[in-house]
Amino acid sequence: MTDAVLVLTTLGGQADGPAFARSLVDARLAACVSLLPPMTSIYRWKEGVEQAQEQQVVIKTTRARLEALRAWMAAHHPYEVPEFLVLPVAEGGESYLAWLTESVS
Repeated sequence: MTDAVLVLTTLGGQADGPAFARSLVDARLAACVSLLPPMTSIYRWKEGVEQAQEQQVVIKTTRARLEALRAWMAAHHPYEVPEFLVLPVAEGGESYLAWLTESVS
């Protein structure tokens, strides 16, 4: 196992994804944030089934930065209940993992 993790979240179709991503990188909460193309999400919310345009966001960071990232998301994410899924990185390229760690330090 490495110290690297991927954090998944989503943003609504009207959100400024690049500004959201840049804020995370500028604050050293993420080494890189990837914004995937818009998608349709269907989900249960407040006793109903909703459908919305969203954008998947993949945040590359380290375990050491998770609590700070969680706090930032609670304060800045536009959703009432944002997705915050943490996926461990079992292994990766040595130089990439070193860059990732350095970028969030």
